[in-house]
Amino acid sequence: MPAPVTAPPPPPLPPYRCPRDGTTADAATAHWCCPECRGPWDLDFTPAGPLDRNTLARRVNSLWRYREALPLADPAVSLGEGRTPLVALTGTVSAKLDHLMPTLSFKDRGAVMLAELARRLGPDRVVADSSGNAGTSVAAYCARAGLPCTVYVPEGTSAKKTEQIRAHGARLEIVPGDRTATALAARAAADEPGTFYASHVFNPYFLHGTKTYVYELWEDLGGRLPDALAVPVGNGTLLLGAALATAELLAQGLVDRRPALIAVQAEAVSPLAAGFHAGAAALRQPAAPAPTLAEGIAIADPPRAAQILAAVRESGGTFRTVTEEQIREAQRDLARRGLYAETTAVACWAAVGGWTDGSVVVPVCGAGLKTGMAA
Repeated sequence: MPAPVTAPPPPPLPPYRCPRDGTTADAATAHWCCPECRGPWDLDFTPAGPLDRNTLARRVNSLWRYREALPLADPAVSLGEGRTPLVALTGTVSAKLDHLMPTLSFKDRGAVMLAELARRLGPDRVVADSSGNAGTSVAAYCARAGLPCTVYVPEGTSAKKTEQIRAHGARLEIVPGDRTATALAARAAADEPGTFYASHVFNPYFLHGTKTYVYELWEDLGGRLPDALAVPVGNGTLLLGAALATAELLAQGLVDRRPALIAVQAEAVSPLAAGFHAGAAALRQPAAPAPTLAEGIAIADPPRAAQILAAVRESGGTFRTVTEEQIREAQRDLARRGLYAETTAVACWAAVGGWTDGSVVVPVCGAGLKTGMAA
């Protein structure tokens, strides 16, 4: 009688590497942050080889089609995320409709990577912190993976987002204070034994999920990229993912240049924009907490600030800020064009809607159903 066929073990996880001091660690056993500086990890990972656009057409219609470029393969928790449409708004500006993802936000790109990683590591529980969208996404993918999940959000988070988190079965912890207080509460919980911290800021697997945003643009534009990418920036997860992807595509000879990164912040909370225009390599001081319609990017002290500033400069890009009234008008304007986006998701349209200096893509990164229309 033939012996039963067993599946080969999954390949080892790429190691973590601290971008500040070079510390390395086994991703299967490492703490959620660098033990030396308490900063976020990067991933010591190189794509397996150049992608073939002809081969891609025969693969699964999700972000997992780019398997050579991903640090995980053969997922068990996918909801079909990725492959969102690209539509023209003007002669030079196009929008990528990431609000059509399973949980109605681009955060699904990174959350599916974190949930798949957690499933393989088998923790007792998963914790996350968020202003709303990352939390709803982690909650959904943990539900898919059968993992217990607790999500920390600041008081004042959209009721529609907290309802969605609860609907996915996650435990909700509402933290008094701002987004920084929420992150500190989650990190304290993450230090407890048996806990996997599904941090979209500290865990680099999230960035390797968000980079698929650019791989999709490359594929859909016939093997090229636009002249510029406008991205909303709070903790910088989409921007840093975009920087990763453009660097990988250039290194593989699949593009001949990298687009300029146009980083957008709300004027009310814009520490990175201020630092960039002052020529700083890192944040000199956190921003003062302030209310803004763009709650998803209201981050006073982003842990990856130095990396964000460097990525924008290396791309030849810049920072732009938008006022609250510009956000309101941009939301109304996109709605009149048929796109109902949440207030954070319209910041880039507010910043570059009149762009004429070549082609630029903006993300519609969250659905209007998550916040409603701005008053």
